[in-house]
Amino acid sequence: MSISFTWLGHSAFSFDIDGHKMLLDPFLTGNALAAAKPDEVEAEIIFLTHAHGDHTADAITIAKRTGAKIVSNYEIATWAQKQGVESHGQNTGGGFDHGFIYAKQTIAFHSSSFPDGTYGGNPNGFIFITPSGEKIYFAGDTDLFPGMADLGSHLDLALLPVWGWGPRLGVGHMTPARAAQALTLLQPTFAIPIHWGTLHPWGMGWWQPSF
Repeated sequence: MSISFTWLGHSAFSFDIDGHKMLLDPFLTGNALAAAKPDEVEAEIIFLTHAHGDHTADAITIAKRTGAKIVSNYEIATWAQKQGVESHGQNTGGGFDHGFIYAKQTIAFHSSSFPDGTYGGNPNGFIFITPSGEKIYFAGDTDLFPGMADLGSHLDLALLPVWGWGPRLGVGHMTPARAAQALTLLQPTFAIPIHWGTLHPWGMGWWQPSF
């Protein structure tokens, strides 16, 4: 099986699973560090972990252009349907075989609201399993939580949000130190930090980490 992926900046990824395209949390418009524009990416399925604008920004636009289905919690799936986009709602802990990828929603220690402040359902991560058995954990936005130990059986790849450092905890993401703790629980073969170097941890401005 052929698997490739590209980090598009922030928490956005594109995956190619044997020629099938999927997108994760596409935030490209308004992201000065994005590696692609919304009209440059393809998708059959778009997975959204929660409703915050820096994770959903381009989902509807890309779905309407490509015909992609949006997969998320039921609140976000309903939001997508109201905008004329095919969607599939899942509950935390539930999984579904989407053909070229199996997706199970995990808990996440975060929040979830749309840019207008309306409720966006539970925040989630995803465990993806390919037809040939590769296992990928896309954490979305979350702080460290003890249940991570239960997710780490034979993980090939973990994508973990890192935002903030030192004593600045409780913002719904992991500091580098807490991300390292998460890796001891998950024990993936490979790990990639995400949500890093894009938005300033004390606001919404752009920043470039110097370490």
